[in-house]
Amino acid sequence: MIEIKHLSKRFGHALAVDDLSFSVRPGEVLGFLGPNGAGKSTTMKMITGFLKPTSGVIRVCGRDLGMQPLESKKKMGYLPEGEVSYGEMTPSQYLEFVARVRGLNGQYKQERSLEVIRRLHLGGVLDQAIDTLSKGFKKRVGLAQAILHDPEVLILDEPTDGLDPNQKFEVREFIRSIAPNKVIVISTHILGEVDALCDRIIIIDNGRKRVDDTPANLRQKFSSSRLDDVFREVTLARLS
Repeated sequence: MIEIKHLSKRFGHALAVDDLSFSVRPGEVLGFLGPNGAGKSTTMKMITGFLKPTSGVIRVCGRDLGMQPLESKKKMGYLPEGEVSYGEMTPSQYLEFVARVRGLNGQYKQERSLEVIRRLHLGGVLDQAIDTLSKGFKKRVGLAQAILHDPEVLILDEPTDGLDPNQKFEVREFIRSIAPNKVIVISTHILGEVDALCDRIIIIDNGRKRVDDTPANLRQKFSSSRLDDVFREVTLARLS
């Protein structure tokens, strides 16, 4: 599982994440929500080792990220917000590069590459430069690199942002299909995504955890099915 204990991050005098604690169990999909600037992406970057916490402990599958960074990162796949790096590469070249970085080789590398290409429908664009692909295909290439090594933990930052309805449906179906065997954390602003995918929701505001509950309980508690309304209650009333 993922275990976060008293996690904080300062940028100069600004406190972006403030004493945040939570855990995520295997088979659980956690929706990690909050207004812009709430500290969501900062938290996800700390969990994946891209940012060093000011204080606190992060454990991934029993390993302390601060003490065993490489062993912890081997267990994780990360889809950051934004477009895929190395846009001059083709998806085929990019996945070959990621496979080498992840230490995949031989028959297993070939099998995993073919599997993610098939499941994310990338076969028709393998030899196009990533920069020339649509936003939907770029997102799929990003997801492909995140799952190529079949990680136990997936951290997905806005996995369907900018996709059309059909693409969103396909990505959600894919995430749902792999969820029973993984720990998945999804940052999103889309309530439909939460309803479709998440077993549990955490909402943070100003770097602090305000809500930690199931979607059904959250809708009942806030008497609303609209994420905007929930955000308004959280940010104005500071309910927890």
